[in-house]
Amino acid sequence: GPLSERPLMEVRLGELHTWASTCSFSAQGLLGAVQRAWGSYCAKYIHVKQGGPAGISMLLAGYCLLSYGWNYQHFSKASYLRNS
Repeated sequence: GPLSERPLMEVRLGELHTWASTCSFSAQGLLGAVQRAWGSYCAKYIHVKQGGPAGISMLLAGYCLLSYGWNYQHFSKASYLRNS
């Protein structure tokens, strides 16, 4: 198809400047690009036909990392008090 309708991953390196000049950098154009990116993300990772334990595992791992980050000062103070 025409160069302006191709997704970024299908544009060759030599065509990148021409492709970027056809893009709309207005607020409406950027909003449309964000909506297309979110739609492709959802299609690839969220709306899958068969789910597995990977989604729940990523959710639990993210929660563990956030919880550790939130409580880091508490953990470091407790460790300091034990070692003195």
